[in-house]
Amino acid sequence: MRELASPSVIAALNEEHRLRYWTKKLSEAEPHQLVLMAEVKGEVVGIGAIGQPSDPVFGSRAEIKNLYILSSFQRQGIGRRLLKDLAIHAKTMGYGAVALSVVKGNEPACRFYEALRARKIAEFRDPGPIWRSDNIVYAWDDIDQLIEQ
Repeated sequence: MRELASPSVIAALNEEHRLRYWTKKLSEAEPHQLVLMAEVKGEVVGIGAIGQPSDPVFGSRAEIKNLYILSSFQRQGIGRRLLKDLAIHAKTMGYGAVALSVVKGNEPACRFYEALRARKIAEFRDPGPIWRSDNIVYAWDDIDQLIEQ
């Protein structure tokens, strides 16, 4: 959401930066990591990633590290499906719970997770490296609750 970040952050998070980020993420095998893409008619319209928790705020829960759906494809069940598939993967890796963080002010994302019965468990400042954002942490402490939705 462009209105949540400063212009300098938006400029730094350009296509070149994102390409480097995803190339690195997809080429490095992190324990329990899974990256999923959603396609519609050959076009990538969504991406989700899950793995080990990156910060103590997540506790022993698997961390949903990314979930992005193109705005023109939102509200079609794609995000819900990606979340479910990520949770299924986490369960096969032995996790009983999952969590994610949302930048404060991203109200559409907050409403989406709350509609899926996620619970606010904490707030923290993401250390960056580019954007030190204030975040809300949402969790599903019963992973089956998310899988069965």
